[in-house]
Amino acid sequence: MLNLNQKRKRRAKSTRAKIAQLKAYKLTIHRTNSHIYAQLFDQTGSNVIASASTLEPVLKKILSNGGNAIAASLVGKHIAERAIDKGISSVSFDRSGYKYHGRIESLANSAREHGLKF
Repeated sequence: MLNLNQKRKRRAKSTRAKIAQLKAYKLTIHRTNSHIYAQLFDQTGSNVIASASTLEPVLKKILSNGGNAIAASLVGKHIAERAIDKGISSVSFDRSGYKYHGRIESLANSAREHGLKF
């Protein structure tokens, strides 16, 4: 019997295989109950180009809770701004097996609004 985390990782495997095949920049999301993290990887998937999370001092001052949709939208804004500063406008969205709902959706929509194309 698989636990929830093993099921999530199994769902993520096919998405990651397709992104690796496309050789595109990858925006990867990880969430916990308290925080959300976003990392932008290069085409090989081995180097982190930019990152943003609710643990950053700038966002920690603004947010009282890092585990909600408002916090996720701020992280999406920050990662989009950092990607555009590096000259990257088009990425593949790796939601890490999480449902496209709630915080994940909020982060993705915010990143799109601030210039990233998925």
